[in-house]
Amino acid sequence: MSALQSPSQSWRISRQITLAVILTLLLQGATALIWAGSAAERISQLEQRSEARSDIAERLAALEAHMVQTRQSLDRIERKLDGAN
Repeated sequence: MSALQSPSQSWRISRQITLAVILTLLLQGATALIWAGSAAERISQLEQRSEARSDIAERLAALEAHMVQTRQSLDRIERKLDGAN
């Protein structure tokens, strides 16, 4: 082969595709589909966990607000008791 070959002669694709090549391509395609399915399942599980935790976060925020109101009420009661003495 000379260094001055035209681009069309520098490489070529064989017309014979072996059974091993076909099986390899099918196996890679199946593996990609399985991987994509498992990734989608993991994302689905994470979304479900996130939704469950958002409910807990909302309840926690409500409890915190209630605690603030309770503390304010307690402070008012203490001030009234201190003023009565």
